[in-house]
Amino acid sequence: MPSAKFIKSAVFPHEYPPDKGVEIAIAGRSNAGKSSLINLLTGSRIAKVSSTPGKTRLLNFFEMAGGKYTLVDMPGYGFATRSKGEVEDWQKMIEAYLTSRQSLKGLILVMDSRREWTEDEQMLKNFTDHRGLPFAVVYTKIDKLSKNELQKAVVKLKKTSLLETIFPVSALKRLGHIEFEEWLYQSWVKPFLGKQS
Repeated sequence: MPSAKFIKSAVFPHEYPPDKGVEIAIAGRSNAGKSSLINLLTGSRIAKVSSTPGKTRLLNFFEMAGGKYTLVDMPGYGFATRSKGEVEDWQKMIEAYLTSRQSLKGLILVMDSRREWTEDEQMLKNFTDHRGLPFAVVYTKIDKLSKNELQKAVVKLKKTSLLETIFPVSALKRLGHIEFEEWLYQSWVKPFLGKQS
C-alpha cells in the first residue's frame, strides 16, 4: 500500500493525534509479527522489527493509503520480563485507547499461528465487544506450519475464540497480505470514508 508515513508516538490520550477519520488498531503478543505485517502492508520498513520481545512500548500512529485511514500499532503483550508495574501501565494505556477513541473502527489481532488463544487475547476481544467494534485475527508465521497443521490451527482458533474472520499471512513468504489488505479496506475503511467527524 503506497503513501504510508509515521505520524507520532503516544502514551496518554492528550498526546494522541486529533480524534477524527478512520483508525484501525493492531495488537498482538510480543514477537507475534506486528511490525513485519505493517512493513508488508506498507511495502517499506516503516515499523521497526526487533528480536527483543516487547520492544514497542508506545502507541505508534501511521497514516495509510495517502491519509484514508490511520493504523495504530499497540504495544505487545505477554512479556515475561516486565515488572508488575509495567504490565499494569500497559493495561491502562490499552484500556484508555480502546475505550475512549471515537475514530477507532476495529481491532486487528496479530497472532502467531503456533500459539493458543489465551485470556490475554480474550481481554482485547472483550474491550472491542463492549464497544461494539469488529475484531479480526491475522494468523502470522504460517510458513512454520504444514498446510494440514495450519488448517487444524484455524479450526481450533475459530472454536475457542468464536471468531470467523481469520487471515493466514506469512511476511517471510509474502503470502496472504494482499487478500487481507483488500478485505480491511473494503470492510472497515471504505464504509466510513466521507463520514469522518
